[in-house]
Amino acid sequence: MLNKTIFQGLVIVVAFFGMWFGLSQLDFMKFFEIEKHTTSAENKIGDLIWDQIQETEDVITNDSVVKGLDKLILPLCKANNIERDSLKVHIVEKDEVNAFALPNNHLVVYTGLITDCKKQEALQGVLGHEIAHIEKNHVMKKLSKEVGLSVLLSATSGGKGGQILKGIFKTLSSTAYDRALEKEADMSSVKYMLAADINPEPMADFMYELAQKHDTPDGFGWISTHPESEERAKYILDYLKGKKYEKKQIMTQKEWDDYKNKIKDL
Repeated sequence: MLNKTIFQGLVIVVAFFGMWFGLSQLDFMKFFEIEKHTTSAENKIGDLIWDQIQETEDVITNDSVVKGLDKLILPLCKANNIERDSLKVHIVEKDEVNAFALPNNHLVVYTGLITDCKKQEALQGVLGHEIAHIEKNHVMKKLSKEVGLSVLLSATSGGKGGQILKGIFKTLSSTAYDRALEKEADMSSVKYMLAADINPEPMADFMYELAQKHDTPDGFGWISTHPESEERAKYILDYLKGKKYEKKQIMTQKEWDDYKNKIKDL
């Protein structure tokens, strides 16, 4: 009787650990195809939101303007093994100083941001920050946390999907990521720039300057969605202390001034 009890106990223990090991090896996201559905929804949400933006905003397709921005983005991508063609960069004619990432690698840049940057490196810093949000999958992390996976999936199914998409767009274009994700994006941008021999200091200066413009919060969307900007400028500059790095400029000063003037003339 005792032997039988011991045997049954051993069977239960073996079965328990066997089940535990089996479950530990199982990728539930792939097993239930949640990952597949989420990726599909992410791609569709990004494309649908961009379609809405195209219908309501003036999108700049001027070849020299588009190529000018691309000229600033390419060194960041090349130096950091980021596939440039994976990024869907759009320039929207709007005075607001803003840029933001959407699902499916869409990156929207307002002309107000470009013309407000005194230095090209400041713009490259902001672009690097948004590229980092894309590369680090921050966009979907933010949406999953603040909107919820079930709501995201329903946004692509018609019905009330249009209203949900508007809410998602507002969340991404006018509210901040949590501080940990913002700092990761900041420091990733700094590292992108250092790898490309571009000076990150103007990025910190730009943050500080915008943070001082308290009287016009509605016109400075990028900084209003990124709180503690003075603190962020400080930790960027602290990180750079003692580091030796090149200060390469992609455009000459004249080319940069002409580029901004061309956008203003549009």
